[in-house]
Amino acid sequence: MIVTVTANTTIDLTLFVASFQMNRTMRATSNVQSMGGKPTDASWILGEIGIPSLALGFAAGPMGRKAEILLESKGVTHDFIQVGGETRINVVIVSEDGAGQATVTTSTLEVSPEHIEALRLRFESALHEATCVVLGGTLPKMMTPLFYTDFIGIARKRGIPVIFDADEPNLSAGLASQPTYIKPNQHELEALTKQPINTVEDAYRAGREVYERTGTCPIITLGAEGGLAILPDRAYRIPPLELEVVSASGAGDGMLAGLAAAVSKGQPIEEGLRLGTAAASAVCLMPGTADCRKADVERFLPLVELIPYP
Repeated sequence: MIVTVTANTTIDLTLFVASFQMNRTMRATSNVQSMGGKPTDASWILGEIGIPSLALGFAAGPMGRKAEILLESKGVTHDFIQVGGETRINVVIVSEDGAGQATVTTSTLEVSPEHIEALRLRFESALHEATCVVLGGTLPKMMTPLFYTDFIGIARKRGIPVIFDADEPNLSAGLASQPTYIKPNQHELEALTKQPINTVEDAYRAGREVYERTGTCPIITLGAEGGLAILPDRAYRIPPLELEVVSASGAGDGMLAGLAAAVSKGQPIEEGLRLGTAAASAVCLMPGTADCRKADVERFLPLVELIPYP
């Protein structure tokens, strides 16, 4: 069973505007609410392609219940700890003139030490049947990055593979417990290594340094440049597929889902890279964060290339 852990559960509200203009009232041409939060996004995508998972974490209020209902609609089992405050709403603004998109995040969950201990006990119980763990994302403001050091360490001590996706300072804290894979994007890798990442070669050097220092394999997403996988004895460049991008929000979480599926089944990680790239591409066709269609994932899967690098 794949277990995902999301401390900062999220509902994303995506607004499409003709063009983004400061100091002006903008009228959205369309909008959609969808799943948010990296690990719950992975569960959502896994559910769409027919792979079961258990979603753990913190949730609260009507938005927390909405997150649960969305997961249930994909056949995902959830067992969230109910906390104070409210599951947050993030706003994704997509400019239809091609200028790009931006996300405004919030922090509204109220988590106590007692809540964290309750989640730890629930997590440890779930690990009895876990074949892979996915953790990541931001943390509620009452929590510290040591949460990731602790929870990744619990899973790794039991020999369970962990896929981790977070920005600094959470990324460094999680790396201290040696997750199996991390999935940084360009900006997250820059923050981690304190090196500018302007080319695929820059990403390769930085990713290889991370592996040599920590023993964790980086699977790096590079937007329009595709992806780069740094493995112990090999590396792959993954060219992007040609498609019309509607919204890229949650595309990286498609890679999390693909990696988790392969790791859980004991398949070569190359299968996870292919499925993850296909899922990420399928997400880009949909307006909602991490939303995708199984048919699109299956259509893209045979088109994915893994090119040995360098």
